[in-house]
Amino acid sequence: MPVRKAGTVAFHALRLVFVAMVAARVGFGRGYAVGRDLLPLVPAYAVVTVTSRWRGAPDSPRVAPEPLAVAAPVTGRWSALNSPADRTPSHGIHAHGQTCAIDVLAEPGPDARPGFGRVGPIARPTRDFPSFGAPVLAAADATVVRAADGQRDHLSRHSPPGLVHLMPVEGVVRELTGTGRILGNHVVLDLGNGTYAAYAHLRRGSLTVLEGDRVRAGRPIARCGDSGNSTEPRLHFQLMDAPDPDAARGVPFTWNGIGVPRDKETFEAPPAALHST
Repeated sequence: MPVRKAGTVAFHALRLVFVAMVAARVGFGRGYAVGRDLLPLVPAYAVVTVTSRWRGAPDSPRVAPEPLAVAAPVTGRWSALNSPADRTPSHGIHAHGQTCAIDVLAEPGPDARPGFGRVGPIARPTRDFPSFGAPVLAAADATVVRAADGQRDHLSRHSPPGLVHLMPVEGVVRELTGTGRILGNHVVLDLGNGTYAAYAHLRRGSLTVLEGDRVRAGRPIARCGDSGNSTEPRLHFQLMDAPDPDAARGVPFTWNGIGVPRDKETFEAPPAALHST
């Protein structure tokens, strides 16, 4: 088992031990000191800190490869968020193959996307966001190796109370139940030569591919949604060196005709760019 995968498994196991100890205390009135409940969390967070910050073995050919040129996974006018053009790891951690991941949000026109509600509303329905339902496209000729569907699209977390619920409450539950719950509905494509593309937060019921399918660059494979650990409808895209995000290292990318947009930068992905690999 890869070191990163083993660390992730150990982290989840230790956190489940913590939950079991708390449940035993509440349900059966075990009489040991409350501080003992916290003992599994010390090694758990030591493990996850090392795992999340560890990029890979120094001699790994995938630690700092040249960016791989692929087609943009969307078409139309979008903006970037958590971009590797600004920092790596782009999402603050190397875990889950996210070193060079990017989030994109549909921006079809000025003020088309609701702003962050500092007072209210606490949450917004997914239909209020232009990203919701936008086609998601294969970035290269590839084989589908993962296709996970069925998780609900939740309301946006577009206010301080919404973020408080997402981060320390819902986010913790998702971490306990595994990476698949963080990614939400997702697809992983095998691009060949040891590189894989992952698409996360997809709309429930929108996947048009199954595991084992062969797809061409530019083919619609799903629609953008708001499943998993997301604040609003968006597409999370990343390249990695293994099909399992828990074991993978991130691989840098560049989009044909676009490059890598910076945080809050708006870019246009024309349909023609989606078919060049």
